[in-house]
Amino acid sequence: MTGAPPQAAVEAVAFDYGGVLTAPVRESIAAWLKADGIEPESFSRTLKAWLSRSAPTGTPIHRLETGELPVAEFDTLLAAQLTTVDGRPVDPVGVLSRLLAGMRPDPAMFALVEELRALGVRVALLSNSWGNTYPRERLDTLLDPVVISGEVGLRKPQAEIYELTRARLGLDADRVLFLDDAEPNVLGARAVGMRAHLHIDALTTRAAIAALVPGLRPTPNGAPA
Repeated sequence: MTGAPPQAAVEAVAFDYGGVLTAPVRESIAAWLKADGIEPESFSRTLKAWLSRSAPTGTPIHRLETGELPVAEFDTLLAAQLTTVDGRPVDPVGVLSRLLAGMRPDPAMFALVEELRALGVRVALLSNSWGNTYPRERLDTLLDPVVISGEVGLRKPQAEIYELTRARLGLDADRVLFLDDAEPNVLGARAVGMRAHLHIDALTTRAAIAALVPGLRPTPNGAPA
């Protein structure tokens, strides 16, 4: 009895940013909710209304991600939906910056990018922007292409943004592996023929990539195999 045939190798890996190349976004959100004294349920309710799979097209988050809605206007809209534990109004000035302030690069994932480059694998960025400042110098040095939703007027999981990334890589869709921490975005990539992996943590993602990239160890150097 034989097992399933091995999957064909990929030639490029496209990374999401927040929650993939950084620590989980939920950690930054939790710290912000606590620091600003915001009722978590009010944020969860707003996030569901604006970003869930059943959300109508054109919500404030959708328009923020495509660059149609300026950050200051989004801040005002978001603050108006939130409640605080002591009844104070939420300060709209800089609310999104405070929400994202706790995001930190994940060293293990950036090391993985470096290893893939050393193996001759193309590495790209495909990210939905929330108006936050990316470490562009670092990203532009490591990743090519860099596709950010607010700069191209498209957002995941629209098929067009995956097609744009594939075209900029100059590869067939099935030669590209996409990594994201949000399942709808993973499904969107698969819908256009890309390979895709739902990122949970650096170790499991590395193992998934190692199955498709000859020469990549499934565990980091120095870790037990």
